[in-house]
Amino acid sequence: MPHSALPQINSFMSAFARRQAARVVDVPGGFAVHDDAFAHSRANNQLVIDTAVDPEALPAIAEEALGHLPYRLISVLDDEVGTACAEPLIRAGYTQSTYLVMLHTGPVPAGGSAEAMDLDALRVPLARRWRDLLPDADDVEVRHLVDRREARRRGADVVHFLGARTEEGEVASWADLYLDPATGMAQIEDLITSEAHLGRGYAGAVLSTALRLAADHDCGTRFLTADATDWPRHWYERRGFSVIGHTHCFQRS
Repeated sequence: MPHSALPQINSFMSAFARRQAARVVDVPGGFAVHDDAFAHSRANNQLVIDTAVDPEALPAIAEEALGHLPYRLISVLDDEVGTACAEPLIRAGYTQSTYLVMLHTGPVPAGGSAEAMDLDALRVPLARRWRDLLPDADDVEVRHLVDRREARRRGADVVHFLGARTEEGEVASWADLYLDPATGMAQIEDLITSEAHLGRGYAGAVLSTALRLAADHDCGTRFLTADATDWPRHWYERRGFSVIGHTHCFQRS
């Protein structure tokens, strides 16, 4: 049986995508989000499927909604729907990734040494990180991937960019925290540590700070998503997170 928190979590992620978008177009099974200011950001220009959809019709739905773009990204929030859509989308040339929905069920840390900061403080480490991941990206693409974070402020009632600094003041690790105190929801997203500072506790400081802030805002449902095939899922499990569901991502160039 699906975990009782999953419907509320999926609803939160769906609403966040709608709220941060510059333009939303409803389609069968969900909606397309668009933001021309960040045309190189797939996350800001994608198809979100948040209800039942005809799997065989989904490739055509995506073409109609995203046909003006050089890429396709489809996020399917429900595990059963995503599994059903996999075969038709793979036939249409998409690749599939699975993400874990992880709920924090452990004790809330007393606090952490990370701090809330503005986007300017994160620009240099974010740009460096994207250039490492996408060495062929030009300056415009990197700028879109960095600046798109500002649009996330529209996605939830309370949005914090959190960062942990070295003794010299450099931002070593960072993450987003999205809060909806009215419904008790909190999402931690994009927790990243720069390569030069891995293994020194900075990510733990950011995570602890995020969990404490969420609890202080009376957000009892604290969750994140993690790549099902990557090692951070185990790091999160050691810090009180449990897998309660799956979402699916389909991409095509």
